[in-house]
Amino acid sequence: MRNLRKRQSPDVQRSLFGEILDWMLAPLLFVWPISIAFTHYFANSVASFPYDQSLREHVAAVSRQVSFVDGQPHFALPGIAQVFLRSDEIDNVYFHLLDVDGSLIVGDTELPVPRHPQGLPRSEHGEVLFRDDEYRGQALRVAYLYLFEPGASAARWVLIEVGETTEKRSQLANKIIASVILPQFVIIPLAVVLVWFGLSQGLRPLTRLRDRIQARREADLSPIALRRVPEELRPLTEAFNSMLARMQHNVDAQRRFIADAAHQMRTPLTGLKTQAQLAMRESDPAELRHALRQILSGVDRASHLVDQLLALARAEASGHAQQPLLPLDVDQLLREIVETWVVRALDKRIDLGYEAAGAVLIEGNAFLLREMINNLLDNALRYTPAGGRVTARVVAQGDFAVLEIEDSGPGIADEDSQKVFDRFYRVEGADGEGSGLGLAIVREIAELHQAAASLRPNTRHADGEEPSGCIARIVFRVQRPPPPRGATPDAVQTGFA
Repeated sequence: MRNLRKRQSPDVQRSLFGEILDWMLAPLLFVWPISIAFTHYFANSVASFPYDQSLREHVAAVSRQVSFVDGQPHFALPGIAQVFLRSDEIDNVYFHLLDVDGSLIVGDTELPVPRHPQGLPRSEHGEVLFRDDEYRGQALRVAYLYLFEPGASAARWVLIEVGETTEKRSQLANKIIASVILPQFVIIPLAVVLVWFGLSQGLRPLTRLRDRIQARREADLSPIALRRVPEELRPLTEAFNSMLARMQHNVDAQRRFIADAAHQMRTPLTGLKTQAQLAMRESDPAELRHALRQILSGVDRASHLVDQLLALARAEASGHAQQPLLPLDVDQLLREIVETWVVRALDKRIDLGYEAAGAVLIEGNAFLLREMINNLLDNALRYTPAGGRVTARVVAQGDFAVLEIEDSGPGIADEDSQKVFDRFYRVEGADGEGSGLGLAIVREIAELHQAAASLRPNTRHADGEEPSGCIARIVFRVQRPPPPRGATPDAVQTGFA
């Protein structure tokens, strides 16, 4: 169960309000400890500065009481002055003077001395320095000075040290920290409340948009007005409007399909009913067989109509569902389909031919392309009289592959060459039986493949024959094979490695 929850947890999406609030408060909670650390550091620095200045003045005052007589240091600070130097209500103050040999001249014996390597740095001559140390278990801030005898060598000096415990510094630093941190305990919760309120007000357009969508009727697929939509919500609203437009298109297609199907099915079903009623009245066996043949013919027409209606519905559904298009050899596919129509062509005494073109790759859906070619061949064989010709071919023309179905039927007028792709449109005076859906299916599938479908009169003719019939053309974009590995651009363009 625990593993199941872990797998499901990435799919659980929190509210947008909670996500924004987290991303605003999480950095604040992360930065707050860092702010406290910086406050502590700078508070200690600020608190140390005035007391360091006081220690520097003490060292300077002591140094003014030191003199050198015959190379020996002498200290002339009265006892009451020493008591005043040590006087402090909170901290303990210590001092001492050491000569160059480390011998105590005056002051506290155990006060620690600076740790130096051999020799004395030149930068320390006459400069008051500071360090942190420890004395009798207490933290100590020490100011010290190397006082040299005027005009003497650098080897003759006196070390003056004044040390002070750090209680006053700690108290001042704590007051500074408290004066900065304590208001934050009021400011941060107040900031959280203000952020909460601001987010609630800022996300109200989302709530209004939700209410507008929920208040719509189920059948209302009109686009949402962008007049009062905030700039940040416009892309989302436009995408939603685009989805509504696609849904409206699907609904319209379904309604149109149902209306067309109901209209087209009514005629053959009415005819079948009439033929059945006539057959029931007949007593002559010959007339009865004739009526049954009429019923069988009507059933075939109705079955063909239903098949084409379903094919059209599949083509439209495939277009809306964005079926994957894969590389395939359209010439090989055409040959396989032509072979299945040979028997019907022989029955109608039509010369069905196929002209090979070699491998021609396009991106397509084999099932839909098979449906399209079947409709083209059915249309050609249906309207070509006995003794005629139907030729199927694929012609490669540069970046394009042209699929052609040529017949020797009655042909078509220029004004009808585009109308025949409309649903249920039939050329006036056409002798063949059809539903007017075949070429509509062809156009739907061609558009899905981003191909161009056309039907034009046949201008080709054999020697001594007048041109007749039609040529149905579907123009695809050729799928180029990937260049060989390691080939240079020049080699790919010219064909030479």
